[in-house]
Amino acid sequence: MADKIRVTVWGENAHEKVTAETQKLYPDGMHTYIANFLNTQDDIDARTSVLDEPEHGLTEEVLAGTDVLTWWGHIAHGDVDDAIAQRVYEHVVSGMGIICLHSAHFSKIFTKLMGTPCNLKWREVAEREVLWVTRPGHEILQGIEDHFIIDHVEMYGEFFDIPEPDETILISSFEGGEVFRSGCTWRRGAGKVFYFRPGHETYPVFYNENVQKVITNACRWAKPAGPRVISTCESPELGWFLK
Repeated sequence: MADKIRVTVWGENAHEKVTAETQKLYPDGMHTYIANFLNTQDDIDARTSVLDEPEHGLTEEVLAGTDVLTWWGHIAHGDVDDAIAQRVYEHVVSGMGIICLHSAHFSKIFTKLMGTPCNLKWREVAEREVLWVTRPGHEILQGIEDHFIIDHVEMYGEFFDIPEPDETILISSFEGGEVFRSGCTWRRGAGKVFYFRPGHETYPVFYNENVQKVITNACRWAKPAGPRVISTCESPELGWFLK
C-alpha cells in the first residue's frame, strides 16, 4: 500500500473551553473529532495540533511531516503568532496542502494566501443550507450527489471578498435567499488550497456524513503531487547554463 496521507488537524480549541454547546457537541474538541473521522480511512494518518501548544503545535518538524493541514479558527485569530502564520504560508507554497474550514476565512494564513480581506455577510439563526454541486466528478466531490442539506447552520452570504477561485465546486443557498461560494480551490506556488464553508461550532455540522466526505476527499486532493519544492529568491550564478 502507498504511504498514508499525513494530515495535521489544527484547531483553535477556544470555544471548547468557554461555549457550552461546543463542549457538549465536541467534548474532546472539534480538532479531535475531525482527526478521528479522518483516521477511519485506510489511506490517512491524522494527528492534531492546537493554539496553546508551543509554537501552536506547528513546529518546522511537524509541518515538514505534514502533507495536508486543516485549519479551524474563530475567536482567537489574533492570537496566532505572525511568525507561525508565515511558516505555514511557506510550507503551503512549497507544496503542503491546506484546507480552511468555516470561520478560518478570517485566519491569518487564509487572508495571507488570498491577499484580500475575505469579508462576507453572516447571520446566525440556525438556517437550512443546501449545498449545490457545480463541478460534478471533481475529486473533492466523490460520493456526493448533486446537492446535500445541512438542517441548522450559520448563514454566510455574498459578497465573499476572495480572489476568483481556480474552481468553485459548491454553492450554498439559504432560507433567507442568500447564496455563497462554499467550496473553492486555489493553487499557491506548489501547494493546493481548499476553502469549505460548513463548520459552525454550536451546530453538529462535522457529524454530517457529506461534510465528512468532502473534508476526507479534500485531503486526498490537496496532498503534494511529489517532493516539496522549496521556493527561493536567489539568482543562479551568471553563465551557469554554459557549464
